[in-house]
Amino acid sequence: MNDSTPRRVRVRAPELIGKGGWLNTGGEQYSLADLRGRVVILDFWTFCCINCLHVLDELRELEEKHRDTVVIIGVHSPKFVHEAEHQAVVDAVERYGVEHPVLDDPELATWKQYAVRAWPTLVVIDPEGYVVAQHAGEGHAHAIARLVEELEQEHAAKGTLRRGDGPYVAPEPEPTTLRFPGKALLLPSGTFLVSDTTRHQLVELAADGETVVRRIGSGLRGFLDGPADAAAFSEPQGLALLDEGTVVVADTVNHALRRLDLATGEVGTLAGTGAQWWQGSPTSGPAREVDLSSPWDVAVFGGRVWIAMAGVHQLWAYDPDTATVEVAAGTTNEGLVDGPGAQAWFAQPSGLAVSADGERLWLADSETSALRWVDRRGAVHTAVGTGLFDFGHRDGAAGQALLQHPLGVTALPDGSVAVSDTYNHALRRYDPATDEVTTLATDLREPSDAVLAGEDIVVVESARHRLTRLRLPEEAVRVDAVAHRTRRAATEVAPGGLRLDVVFQAPAGQKLDTRYGPSTRLLVSSTPPGLLLKGEGAGTDLARDLELNPSVSEGVLHVSAMAASCDDDPANEYPACHVHQQDWGVPVRVTDGGAARLPLVLAGMDAEEEQVSGQMP
Repeated sequence: MNDSTPRRVRVRAPELIGKGGWLNTGGEQYSLADLRGRVVILDFWTFCCINCLHVLDELRELEEKHRDTVVIIGVHSPKFVHEAEHQAVVDAVERYGVEHPVLDDPELATWKQYAVRAWPTLVVIDPEGYVVAQHAGEGHAHAIARLVEELEQEHAAKGTLRRGDGPYVAPEPEPTTLRFPGKALLLPSGTFLVSDTTRHQLVELAADGETVVRRIGSGLRGFLDGPADAAAFSEPQGLALLDEGTVVVADTVNHALRRLDLATGEVGTLAGTGAQWWQGSPTSGPAREVDLSSPWDVAVFGGRVWIAMAGVHQLWAYDPDTATVEVAAGTTNEGLVDGPGAQAWFAQPSGLAVSADGERLWLADSETSALRWVDRRGAVHTAVGTGLFDFGHRDGAAGQALLQHPLGVTALPDGSVAVSDTYNHALRRYDPATDEVTTLATDLREPSDAVLAGEDIVVVESARHRLTRLRLPEEAVRVDAVAHRTRRAATEVAPGGLRLDVVFQAPAGQKLDTRYGPSTRLLVSSTPPGLLLKGEGAGTDLARDLELNPSVSEGVLHVSAMAASCDDDPANEYPACHVHQQDWGVPVRVTDGGAARLPLVLAGMDAEEEQVSGQMP
């Protein structure tokens, strides 16, 4: 279903509840009544989700411009078990520079009250406490900004707008040497280079892993080339040696690859424009002219710099000889599918390492809790992991072993690979010779990377803000096996026909852009593939009739939707256009009496289904 005519549907907003309580408020607890008179934007997010991190950045300008009328509240709604831990949420709020109140909702109580189906989802509540809009996915900041301006005018005229300082209270900064470091690299000199992610710097540490040799970057979030004390990064992550004197840096939130001259400390830019890649943007070309999307790690493989492009679930490659970039593997669809690079699916690849013999590029595919690898022909294989919703800590045969959102991989000299199993707080090992997974170390705190240093392995303990040196053990640590499914409840659907409606209403003053053909796209698939008898594949209509296999009782529907809207002004020959997009992984359970319609809101309000449960007149 799509409707290009905006309409204001008002339903009463349910109360905000979360067992974990409030963060960034100086200890105060808030209700919706306390926020009456302000425009409230609820950002349903979880800190593992790259799309959620993109939305945090999209909202920064809006947050600053309307600070006296708008209150943004992050409703943290966990996918992984680790994300339900309160301290982990506290860490994530600082790690990603969240400058608004956050409600920690480990049991998804508010998520359920607002009938949310996807991370991220934004809900706009007017100053009188009514829900007036819902948006899933990325690319909605411009639409919400316009709506905010309308609400400000409307409620100022009615006398129901209240201006003033918001409830945000900044936490006290901690005086640690590193702050949520991301990745590390052993330099030829024997020192360590660390991406000090939250402080937007690179830090060189002496061989002891503790003494600061120098800092590279001003420490202010920005995108600026120049000498070490003036250059600026934005949440840098991955590091790789291009040659003895040059380091490539994955400058994640700047959507760029940077270059560090080790001798001088000078920083330059190798690839990216500073803008985020969107569907329809070029996927190859001169490196400084092509947009990237949240590059999380880098590794030199086969003469090229491979990039874990977490933001679009792909691997890209930078060629230093031609200064060009191109997609190397992945379709942008989120999931776990092996095969030729052009057909493979990834889910937030976040760690890369080349095997000791140079024949494999290992990768941590974080959202599928998987360890995967690329061969020299570019084909993709999975060693450990089964999909988006299965995770845990279980050793043994790789086919049944479980990880939980790993962010780093480290090739070991014997051909095996160490995995920084981030949300299990563990260092794991996979041996291709035996096809077995073991645990090397536990009691780490969100390990995000590790590097070999002689006979030791040095682990980036991100949430302990330090490097931790371990002797590689000869024997594995024994752990009690535990398996999990995502905390998110499955949607009960009726057997047989299922109507899928992606709801999209163009923002006020805009219309669907049909100048060059259809401006919408819908892609549907399922896990297992046998769940769908009809309705799989790509099309341009945002509504589709699916047929479910009665012999498959449960699975996941993968839905990817995109819509482009442009300013609706006939006098403007070159109207501004915007892309709205979201990927949903919807767990479904086929039951008699289940729903015959599955609405997914991309933007707007669903007229055929109450979007808010528990609403009052």
